[in-house]
Amino acid sequence: MKRLVILLVAAMLSLVLACGRQEAKAPAKPVAPPEKAEKAAPQAPPAQVARMEIHSFQSMTLTDQEFLSGRKEGKPVTLAGELRLPRPGNDRLPVVVLLHGSGGVSGNVLDWEQDLNAMGVATFVLDSFTGRGIVNTLYDQSQLGRLSMIVDVYRVLDVLAKHPRIDPTRIALMGFSRGGQAALYASLKRFQRLHGPVGQEFAAYLVLYPLCNTTYHEDEDVADKPIRIFHGRADDYAPVAPCRAYVERLQAKGKNVQLTEYAGAGHNFDNRALKTPLKLEKAPTTRRCELAEAENGVIVNVKTKLPFTSTDPCVEYGPTLVYDEKASTEARRAVKDFITTTLKP
Repeated sequence: MKRLVILLVAAMLSLVLACGRQEAKAPAKPVAPPEKAEKAAPQAPPAQVARMEIHSFQSMTLTDQEFLSGRKEGKPVTLAGELRLPRPGNDRLPVVVLLHGSGGVSGNVLDWEQDLNAMGVATFVLDSFTGRGIVNTLYDQSQLGRLSMIVDVYRVLDVLAKHPRIDPTRIALMGFSRGGQAALYASLKRFQRLHGPVGQEFAAYLVLYPLCNTTYHEDEDVADKPIRIFHGRADDYAPVAPCRAYVERLQAKGKNVQLTEYAGAGHNFDNRALKTPLKLEKAPTTRRCELAEAENGVIVNVKTKLPFTSTDPCVEYGPTLVYDEKASTEARRAVKDFITTTLKP
């Protein structure tokens, strides 16, 4: 028995020594300089989302005239959105509702979603198109009235205000292009009275490159909440000049609204997928149109005094979408500072 134990120990020692010799023969792996090692093995970003929920809700489709006339019944539609909660727990979180533009939910919206989640802010990405059977409205804006998306965000506001993880006093609205136009005018007290939830309102309005070329009745009577608009001076889809004029009117009334302009920046300046400019040759734009609400909720061309149509002479084609790194970086910094101060995540 003793002999057997000695033999086993000897065998184990031989194996260890053999392994040691193999390791000694193996060439040592070169150690990469810190900067190269960093590139070779990038660290994974920390998890930013603790929970994702898909919420469906009832909305309705109205023409702009029906919306402005205060019609309470439209074509019923079931829409949906994605809620992302940045951390687990039972505490109530601030949330930003993200409203897409004419192209539908695209990469820039998802980039903002990640940025906000990283700050500890929940996000709700609303899809106003899919439930209506719309892919995009780039080439045919008549598929959906522009104001109908305001009804959608009011419905989302009602849904989120009842969510157990959401603080109903810290729900902000952020929109882009067509969605920016809806986000801007969702602040009108008249529209809130006509279509909004009772006793609930957004805490802030963040608006990127909207159209501001339509004057509505009572459009200077906006919510007593901060409105921040970010726009490019080289935008040939939704020019900044009408927004500048509108902001001046609001500021003259003492409203908490600010417009930040970025020199040289075009439409969709925050969309990294558009580093190569994209010219939409067949997409219409009302950049040369001046519109206004007339009697009975009819939108008219100010020059002709006639109801506006997509065939009006002021309608042009071929706007350009393009990313602008400087404008995007500055806008993201400004939004982060604003969210930190206003929503206090």
